[in-house]
Amino acid sequence: MKITNQFQLPEFVSNALTKDTYSRGSSSYSITQLIDSPRIRILQHRYKDEMEQDVVDFLWSRFGTAVHNMFEDNVEADNLITEERLFQDIEGWNISGAIDLQEVNADGSIGVKDYKVTSVWSVIFDKEEWHKQLNAYAWLVRHSKNVPVKSLQIIAILRDWQRRKAQEDEGYPLSPIHIVDIPLWSDQEQDLYIEQRINIHQQAEFAELMDDALPLCSDEERWKKEDKYAVKKKGNKRALRVFSSKKEADDYQSNSDQNLVVEERKGESTRCVQNWCRVNQWCSQFQKENTSARD
Repeated sequence: MKITNQFQLPEFVSNALTKDTYSRGSSSYSITQLIDSPRIRILQHRYKDEMEQDVVDFLWSRFGTAVHNMFEDNVEADNLITEERLFQDIEGWNISGAIDLQEVNADGSIGVKDYKVTSVWSVIFDKEEWHKQLNAYAWLVRHSKNVPVKSLQIIAILRDWQRRKAQEDEGYPLSPIHIVDIPLWSDQEQDLYIEQRINIHQQAEFAELMDDALPLCSDEERWKKEDKYAVKKKGNKRALRVFSSKKEADDYQSNSDQNLVVEERKGESTRCVQNWCRVNQWCSQFQKENTSARD
């Protein structure tokens, strides 16, 4: 990857931001890779020498690393295991994951905790990605250590938290550090999910080997917002009503005595459009959808 410094930051700042000590060890793939899009993972590997990233883009990931280190350095209780990387073989692959914190309960079971430096929005609206990641960690603990997991939690550090909103807005987190309980799936659900993810990634690997088209990213992987349907008078730009389903929009149009039209408004794929994906310039799925949007 090519690192740029478009804001001409001092060298020591650039070095601090781009220093990376992460390693997944000898594993084939990490849990975070497994739960993410195989299309993105393969394109990142294919174009790793052509990808560019500016030093400022590393800020929040390095801030997250600093927070992890702060907590890790202050874990002293005997029943707490910090930053342990676990490994498990499945379907010919070796999967690993570094778990931020494991709390060993009196009965020998484990509570899995993960630190996240994130936005208030992530806490208020919930993130399905967190459910998948922590349940994948639970799967890893259960299979590699042969002990059950009894609870899952996110320790969320909210970088954009505002005290006034906490005092005034119902449902807003009361503290800039917020504990989120994550639902624990059954053992069968965890096993099935991991098997499905392995299968999806292996199919993508085979497609890459055979020079076939890669599987498309899902709406969830693209962080796609809902499509909307605007009902408006012919010739007007402003909508009278906006609906989440076409049926509701069509019903409103047909029951009106006005000359109305229904306009489909495609939801933005935030990860692609706002450059959270570093390989969108080589992604045929993004190029096709972006061209259609412009047309």
